[in-house]
Amino acid sequence: MAAHVQESTAEPRYAVLFPGQGVQRPGMGEPWRDTPSWELVDSVSRASGFDVAELLLTADQETLSRTDHAQISVFTASLLAWSEFHRHEPSAQVVAVAGHSLGEYSALVAAGVLSVTDGAWLVGERGRAMAEAARQRPGAMAAVMGGDPEQVTALVAQARRDGAELWLANHNSPQQTVIAGSRSAVEATAARAAGAGLRYSVLPVTAACHSPYMEPAGTALRRALELTSFATGAVPVVANVDARPHRGGGHWRDLCARQLVSPVRWADTLNVLHEELDSTAFLDIGPGATLAGLARRTLPEVPSQRFKAPVPHPA
Repeated sequence: MAAHVQESTAEPRYAVLFPGQGVQRPGMGEPWRDTPSWELVDSVSRASGFDVAELLLTADQETLSRTDHAQISVFTASLLAWSEFHRHEPSAQVVAVAGHSLGEYSALVAAGVLSVTDGAWLVGERGRAMAEAARQRPGAMAAVMGGDPEQVTALVAQARRDGAELWLANHNSPQQTVIAGSRSAVEATAARAAGAGLRYSVLPVTAACHSPYMEPAGTALRRALELTSFATGAVPVVANVDARPHRGGGHWRDLCARQLVSPVRWADTLNVLHEELDSTAFLDIGPGATLAGLARRTLPEVPSQRFKAPVPHPA
């Protein structure tokens, strides 16, 4: 069965969303293996230095949980879905794109700001640098749910007054905020959140992404960014760090470098995509449906769906 977007009687103006690390799962490349877009896998492998086919087809969850493996595999799976979306829906109107954390690099490729090979090389360098930073200074992250961002901000502020190393990492929706820092600080603050009637989930990561714990990775990433060309692009990309639409250009070097240690303003990004860029529907491209869910919780009146992978044929 061919991949497709659920039919609608309207002509949607899509804001396409690309996921970040955390949505990877074993075998996630299998649905795309027999599609014309699979040739992208070889290009990404050559540019990044990873055996991406192995990661997408045979790697287990432990292998995929490594930061560098997770990033290049999610990046590639997202581009496979994007390529097949274009092949099956050539007349679809895409007015803007955005990506969550790592997904910002997928969005930059989709917009034409980065080439596939430059994007793959950057993601490879970023993933290696972040993995090394996490090895040197392990951290943790937790999603706090059920309260408004102000409640979580207050909890983090209290922890910091008490001397804890803790920061806000992702503003994902009005009901979900992610915190990052030392494991003891994350676990203690998550427990306090539960005591205040909120829910939490400690994420299965060893890196405190989007926090100062990632500063050691900045040198290698900035060096890679300086060697990369950024084109004008076909559609705006809403950046994580300022939730503003940007076209291509060299200023993306600074935006990408700042993103490494800055909170992801995802709820604000969704509002900008809808209210300022006039998107009438959100389309989650890539593994899983996390971003479609966040979009529904943030702007329930805006249709949100995911691009479905084809069903693999039995061997």
